[in-house]
Amino acid sequence: MSRHVAIVTDSTAYLPPQTMERHSITAVPLTVVLGDQALEEGTEISARSLALALQKRRPVTTSRPSPEVFAATYRKVAEAGATGIVSLHLSAEFSGTYDAAVLAAEDAPVPVRVVDTAMVAMALGFCALAAAQVADAGGTLDEAVAAAEKRAGETSAFFYVDTLDYLRRGGRIGAAQALLGSALAVKPLLQLDGGRIDMLEKVRTASKAIARLEEIVVDRAGSSPVDIAVHHLAAPERAATLADRLRARVPGLVDLYTSEVGAVIGAHTGPGLLGAIVSPR
Repeated sequence: MSRHVAIVTDSTAYLPPQTMERHSITAVPLTVVLGDQALEEGTEISARSLALALQKRRPVTTSRPSPEVFAATYRKVAEAGATGIVSLHLSAEFSGTYDAAVLAAEDAPVPVRVVDTAMVAMALGFCALAAAQVADAGGTLDEAVAAAEKRAGETSAFFYVDTLDYLRRGGRIGAAQALLGSALAVKPLLQLDGGRIDMLEKVRTASKAIARLEEIVVDRAGSSPVDIAVHHLAAPERAATLADRLRARVPGLVDLYTSEVGAVIGAHTGPGLLGAIVSPR
């Protein structure tokens, strides 16, 4: 479907494929480097394969898309009929994806507005969806950007990990915080704040941490219309239980998405991740 404004994001948005197709959202893949293999997220490596590699302690790193990949994407979208593009990406604190998109936008055949959402996973996905809904209704480039930025400003992301070691290895959390968590044998609750990962609370056991995560989400959601996403890596039972409890406890819930994160985010969180995104309408 061609339209005046097209929406581009990246593979860490983790939007359901049918949602992306319905709104003509294009995702540019990041890369996971597993040993000596460079694999595109979403097509060449699954979350399950990544989890197994991490459990076997195989070396795993991640890499941004190149500016050339973004340039080719922008050309393809323009050739399909777009006269403007909103390109929405994960936090620049986590990846050089935003910078690569900015470089490519300079020579794009149509105007491209690149936005660092300071988000990741469905927190980014909700921003892309907000922009796409405006574009679907015939909105302008500026209106689609404004919708995405508004959604980003109101969205919160919280998550539990079994260990901080993967985040420490990838440089996504300070070594001092990771070592403190290990020394105290605590289970960390984390949040996205200003595009960075911060410690929110330290809880003594996994069960108590997950129960506390539920309370935080219910409190943040309140009673107004809200969308929620529950993410996990190799923890489907945890995710299903949390999703069921949130359906019962959040009165303003509109849409609830449950999914396993992809390999890029999984590489930095490790198996056992349980995350919750709260995004007011």
